[in-house]
Amino acid sequence: MSRSKHKGKELPPLSVIHAAKAGDAEAMDCILRYYEGYINKLSTRKFHDEYGHSYEGLDEYMKRRLEIKLIHSIVTMN
Repeated sequence: MSRSKHKGKELPPLSVIHAAKAGDAEAMDCILRYYEGYINKLSTRKFHDEYGHSYEGLDEYMKRRLEIKLIHSIVTMN
């Protein structure tokens, strides 16, 4: 049976999702690694320094919040 792909990346198998829901830390890490790029993209924002220069960077607080939301949604799914 062929594994499903999304944008060229293999999706985590359902067994990994079920293991993460059951509390398997390695399975949850696998899912977080799969979504890491997307979470980083959502967590990127524009910062300004004291001289008024702007630059883009990763908002670590937002990244952690999104990871926690993903973990919570996996653990509480039906």
